[in-house]
Amino acid sequence: MAPAGTLRGQIAEAGPAVTVHNADIAATFEKVADLLEIEGANAFRVRAWRKAAQTIAALPRKLSDMVGAGEDLRELPGIGEDLAARIAEIVDTGKLALLEEIERRTPGDLAELMDLPGLGPKRVLALHETLGVTGIEDVLRAARTGALRKLPGFGPKLQEQILHALTTRGAGEKRMRLMVASAIADDLLGHLRTAPGIGEVAVAGSFRRRKETVGDLDLLASGSTPARIVDHFMTQEDIAAVVEKGGTRATVILRGGLQVDLRAVPAESFGATLQYLTGSKAHNVALRRLARADGLKLNEYGIFRNRDQLAGRTEEDVYAMLGLPWIPPELRENQGEIEAAREGRLPRLVTRADIRGDLHIHTRASDGSATLAGMAAAARALGYEYIAITEHSQRVTVAHGLDETRLAEQIDEIDALNATLKDLAILKGVEVDILEDGSLDLPDSILRRLDIVLGAVHSAFGLDRDAQTDRLLRAMDNPNLNLIAHPTGRLIGRRDAMEIDMPRLIDGAARRGVFLEINGQPDRLDLDDRHCHMAKLAGLRMALSTDAHRPSDLEFMAGAVDQARRGWIEAGDVLNTKPLGQLRKLLKR
Repeated sequence: MAPAGTLRGQIAEAGPAVTVHNADIAATFEKVADLLEIEGANAFRVRAWRKAAQTIAALPRKLSDMVGAGEDLRELPGIGEDLAARIAEIVDTGKLALLEEIERRTPGDLAELMDLPGLGPKRVLALHETLGVTGIEDVLRAARTGALRKLPGFGPKLQEQILHALTTRGAGEKRMRLMVASAIADDLLGHLRTAPGIGEVAVAGSFRRRKETVGDLDLLASGSTPARIVDHFMTQEDIAAVVEKGGTRATVILRGGLQVDLRAVPAESFGATLQYLTGSKAHNVALRRLARADGLKLNEYGIFRNRDQLAGRTEEDVYAMLGLPWIPPELRENQGEIEAAREGRLPRLVTRADIRGDLHIHTRASDGSATLAGMAAAARALGYEYIAITEHSQRVTVAHGLDETRLAEQIDEIDALNATLKDLAILKGVEVDILEDGSLDLPDSILRRLDIVLGAVHSAFGLDRDAQTDRLLRAMDNPNLNLIAHPTGRLIGRRDAMEIDMPRLIDGAARRGVFLEINGQPDRLDLDDRHCHMAKLAGLRMALSTDAHRPSDLEFMAGAVDQARRGWIEAGDVLNTKPLGQLRKLLKR
């Protein structure tokens, strides 16, 4: 059988070659999955498309390069012959005929409803089947008349969110997940670095502060001839429209719709401009206030006394001139970081190098794509001291969750593999479902045999605040439970966080010796930065995990670290920065 990459010639006549990013292909696959789910397609077929989208989004290499080189895409996890052909089609033509076909047979504008908060495929299908909804106007009418409330799972809060989204539709910017923006930013920086006379380059803005989503990208470059840098940037092949172009700046729209702003400055202003463009606005206002108090002027070009530039080449120089140490970008939200800097109590934020292991990993025993040995090998390549294998429990049937018998078999398999490993310890674990009454999905008899038990909510997300909090606290009362995984259950842009009394949950976890997870999956990043900081102040340790389903997902640790750093988290606040011996002691309740 010919490699999938050789399909290039077979479909070349479908249209001219276009440049597509992995994120574009992943988004197309996700949309196919959404529309298939709205149609009520087989759950395993839907999941295949979703898993393929996740694989694609996490790939370190460009699929367009792989297709161009004729590589066999079927060697990628979860990518069979059919999906490999679909990828090649998108790379070659910039579109997918199957998606267009599904869109044509989808009633009305149901696909458009997926952009509304809280409306996943199942709810869209319920709206269509129960209320005859086929588009935005139908949803607006149902929300205003109160008809939405009559449907299971459509409470007052969801109705309010939908109404707000519909009445402000088009008023706000569309935001992109940080990981998707990272791949685009890497390409843009790579192109900029080839500009004649280029010096330093960086991405600033909310991207550099590592916010969960970004509305646009702010690029900065230094060089002796800014106009030549701008001209070179304009040759980037992904630019679809030019909004503005001048001698030192440009604003463009990429093919995927993302706005990119470029500034080119002399080297002596690079640090000041980087600080200014990084923000946040509130942080910058506070810094300018400090400068004025010392008779100085701070702007995007440097710090000045009268007309004399005193600092601006580096950010460190700018902060030092204000009597401050350099403040990490993740903290620049005017949430006490300037006061902490003045008093010498800035946190030493956790780094990727502090992480000794990953405590949330799946294999193909449930819904992962790699073997136990394969995930262990990937962890060893990262230099980890330990990992925890935590398959789904039996309640999650679509993920092929483990019952007591299958989990016992995996325990034996892990013991056997551990006997052969000298530089990696595999902890026996499970991601057990927390049922609606707070009980766990597996009996204590099997949970007691494990090294670590993660509890997770995968259903009944719509319980009210008190009921949801009580549910989690009752789960924590089980002495076998160690950690609450992705505690709020949110999916960024697709499902809101559950209603939880977070101070009460954090206090309850601390009292019971249970930890909370910071999940690095790009569509979760859960806990968020506010709750991370809240947990830190309560003295509660957290686990930074990836929820990995394939070896490449282990790189999601970067997202967990970003989130932790925005929450002021230090290495000492993190469970899996501890050596194995200390970790085992902490896991004993």
